[in-house]
Amino acid sequence: MEYQLTAELASPPEAPDLDPLQQVGVVSLLDDRLTSLASIEGPDGIEIIPIEHSLEAHLDGAVVHWLLDAPALALAEEATRAVLEQIVDETDLLAGWEVKHCAVTATDDQLASALAASLEPGEVPDTLPADLTEGVVGRAYVLGSDEVDDIEAARSEAELQDRRASLLRAGELLRAFDLGAFGDLDEQQARYVAGALMHGVEMLTDELFGDVQLLDDEDATADEVEALWAVDELPPQYTDRYTALFAKQLLVTTAILGHRLTREGWRGPLSVAEALALRIAESRAEVELDLAEVIDPDDVDGVYTAFNAHALGGLDLDLLYSVPEFELSDDLLFDSWFQPRADAGETTPHPYLTDEDDRDADEG
Repeated sequence: MEYQLTAELASPPEAPDLDPLQQVGVVSLLDDRLTSLASIEGPDGIEIIPIEHSLEAHLDGAVVHWLLDAPALALAEEATRAVLEQIVDETDLLAGWEVKHCAVTATDDQLASALAASLEPGEVPDTLPADLTEGVVGRAYVLGSDEVDDIEAARSEAELQDRRASLLRAGELLRAFDLGAFGDLDEQQARYVAGALMHGVEMLTDELFGDVQLLDDEDATADEVEALWAVDELPPQYTDRYTALFAKQLLVTTAILGHRLTREGWRGPLSVAEALALRIAESRAEVELDLAEVIDPDDVDGVYTAFNAHALGGLDLDLLYSVPEFELSDDLLFDSWFQPRADAGETTPHPYLTDEDDRDADEG
């Protein structure tokens, strides 16, 4: 008999929220493992057949929906939990994850309703499922598609509300700008955008930790590795100069940026590197706004055009992506990216953001 099960996988409690790219990676990882399963061997050689599955990732983990053909409900639930726990144990990238919940999707009442709806008035089924004799009323029945859709819609709506609430909480941290900096939005929309920006800085910070690790492990520059999380979004003409040290300096810059956004008195980016970090954080914020469905996608570009007019202090970052370095002004040259901008009121860099040659000498 076929059983529809739902399992919840939770990331480690101390881990940061999964950003959109990490969520895609988790879904891909689990999908590859589940797709490769042709069958599952239960107790005494009983065969359990996977029929189909679907996956959803969220900030704190993932949800697995799995349709199995099994002799009994208990076997289906045990097989699902055992397989998922084995996947977690064998996958280094899922270290610390846990299978928190694994059960038939429907409640007994919903299943009983589905059974009743399938019968003509006054009709009694000729036979009862074996589970009924064990006191599990109707749990061996698979929900109808309409009922499954209702359950999925309710779950999606709850996740959407959680995502929006998270944005509003994060938005309270942004004090460097008033809500009017985001252009022609109502107050609620502007608060969502503020929260998305703070989430974007958090995501960028996590991604840079990963980029630093990869560049350090490979002892390489960005042009020598297959892909990076954040550094790949910097101006491409300098990829042969994006070293592990550069990524570390950008990480420090991003940490400073996050702190500055929580303080009043913004006078523009402290450096070109900080402006670039802000730009990447905005791209992550756009994904957050899209997932939360709080801003018309056609309006997002206008929101950040208005914001950058306040935030970038006149810096034209597009030149870094379109103009050869020899045509750039001195303040945009690569060697100047981490140097303080006088317009921002700073003249002394963070110790880790001094000249790269000095840093190399210190680390050597």
